[in-house]
Amino acid sequence: MKKISISKQLLDVCSDIKLGCIQYKTKVEKKNQELWKEIEIISNDIIKEFSIESIGNEKNIMAARALYKGIGKDPYRYRISSEALIRRIVQGKGMYQINNVVDCNNLISISTKLSVGSYDCDKLGEAIEFRVGNKEESYKGIGKETINVEKLPVFADENGAYGSPTSDSEKSMITQSSKNILTILISFDKDFDMDNEIIKAKMLLEKYANAEDIETYISTAENNK
Repeated sequence: MKKISISKQLLDVCSDIKLGCIQYKTKVEKKNQELWKEIEIISNDIIKEFSIESIGNEKNIMAARALYKGIGKDPYRYRISSEALIRRIVQGKGMYQINNVVDCNNLISISTKLSVGSYDCDKLGEAIEFRVGNKEESYKGIGKETINVEKLPVFADENGAYGSPTSDSEKSMITQSSKNILTILISFDKDFDMDNEIIKAKMLLEKYANAEDIETYISTAENNK
């Protein structure tokens, strides 16, 4: 299983970072109807729970904003993906339908209120680090123009950055041919129970994303020493 280290620069700003890593094999499919029924249920709960103004009071979103400010990035211009998804739902825009893996990724995100990223392992290197984006570092975002990731928290291998809690790159995106997946739950909240939530996420991936041969690992400040 791929292990992800967390840079000292990030931990100096937020020592509570926890990365819940789930690696598995799968068969990517265009749509899972039962998955979308559950997404609709959670979306309705979110509409009842949040207003646009109250989203920022959610603990992990508050902690993420503090981290972004601490490393020099505007958290309102570069929102974490869970905040962006919740805003879409509250605004009545709903979520995009992509494929069973990405859709399950988004279900986990809106359920946990965490930014969650899923990546094609076969397109990644071996030395993966969660670090701060370098000067003038950028990549082509999924369905977007080039994203400036300088001073963003990013996932990077030996070839450079490929993902962040805000937006991921085309390089490692999930496609119909993807078979080996790495899904990462990203928490900045010291009270978040990653051990429990990674079990729930694993069950959702088994149920809706055909996940098999699953391995899990939690990266924290403690096991980075």
